[in-house]
Amino acid sequence: MRLSPDELIFWQSGFFKLNATIVFTWGIMLVLTIGSLLITRKLSTGIKRTRWQNLLEIVVTGIVQQIKSIGLHNPEKYLGFIGTLFLFVATASLFTILPGYEPPTGSLSTTCALALCVFVAVPMFGIGEQGIGGYLKSYVEPTFIMLPFNIISEVSRTLALAIRLFGNMMSGAMIVGILLSITPFLFPIVMTLLGLLTGMVQAYIFSILSAVYIAAATRVRQSKTETNSVISNT
Repeated sequence: MRLSPDELIFWQSGFFKLNATIVFTWGIMLVLTIGSLLITRKLSTGIKRTRWQNLLEIVVTGIVQQIKSIGLHNPEKYLGFIGTLFLFVATASLFTILPGYEPPTGSLSTTCALALCVFVAVPMFGIGEQGIGGYLKSYVEPTFIMLPFNIISEVSRTLALAIRLFGNMMSGAMIVGILLSITPFLFPIVMTLLGLLTGMVQAYIFSILSAVYIAAATRVRQSKTETNSVISNT
């Protein structure tokens, strides 16, 4: 039994390896890219719409509403990043029904890469909202003594994102693998369905936590905007 898709190597030449993590990651990216192109090439604004367009609108609308509920007042600005994270993790989980497939999110390298994307995106959105001076100032609030603690918080939550997703995806795959080897087929099928549900929950949690971190990084500018709006209305 493999603990990670990194152990399944399709091709190797010296230091370079082509393992299952890379192959399945690029496969998911290809499916999402081609699928989005096919669905969006003939979008309709009328009453008659395709089932795929209806599904796409449900997904997009749901993600937008979740981003808005976090406190981000311009959800469309963050839809591309947070929506992509959700769709990638969710698709990686859904494909576990395919024989021979191993989710790339079961590899620590993949989950670390996703977490690093969040780690980079948070200050980018924060600087975009507050400016570089305003964003850096948040690290020394309420006092300069908080600077090292805020830095540690940034690093630790990135590590937590990676480990949480990796642990849940790897453990789910291992449980199904063990049950396949020692029990009849019916019970592993039930566990596979449970694994799909767990994967969807992990995709939701990962994307929501990313939105929460971004909201925290942009909170100063948004609170100022709300205050100015209240003042102008009164």
